[in-house]
Amino acid sequence: MLHIALAKGRISEQVIAFLEAAGIHFPEYNETSRKLIFVDDTDSFKITLVKSPDVPVYVERGAADVGVVGKDILEEHSYSLYEICDLGVGRCRMAVAGIKGRSLPTGRRLVVGTKYPAIARKYYASLGERVDIVPLNGSVELAPLVGLSDVIVDIVESGNTLRENGLEALTFFMDLSARLIVNKGAFRFKRKAIDRIIACTKGGTEDGMD
Repeated sequence: MLHIALAKGRISEQVIAFLEAAGIHFPEYNETSRKLIFVDDTDSFKITLVKSPDVPVYVERGAADVGVVGKDILEEHSYSLYEICDLGVGRCRMAVAGIKGRSLPTGRRLVVGTKYPAIARKYYASLGERVDIVPLNGSVELAPLVGLSDVIVDIVESGNTLRENGLEALTFFMDLSARLIVNKGAFRFKRKAIDRIIACTKGGTEDGMD
């Protein structure tokens, strides 16, 4: 049995739709269920729904063979696993955003609020800029509004949340989407089943094995 860890929400719904379309059916699954584990009708595949940051942890440690998670999670942390392909779903961009119409301060370090401190630090380092990072866990948009930071680094999809809070994207610097990741041991010993999962997501593009 191949064990697949999926990030709960839109990504899991889209991936399960891919699998169903390819003939891999999960009789007990529905989008409103509170269950977290589902087995297909041939007992060949098992899905576990977890929070996004936990998907690569499950895969790296062998609690799951395969996972699907946003590229942002993989960029923020380092994992020993294979990143197989871009599924082309969950597309969005990483951006720097600030209060609309407000100039950025000069003569001091920029203060950046973000849920992605590693990504933000790497981005500003690529510009040769040293910044002060304020790690946050939620409602990042509040940080500039309450004076906690000058700007934020966060995922932007439609931009509606920024606009509704008086913010605007200043720079987009990273394209993101859902990626198929594989445990290194499983890639060796469960290759046939993994190849079937890859075939189910034929709209994706191969990234190689990082």
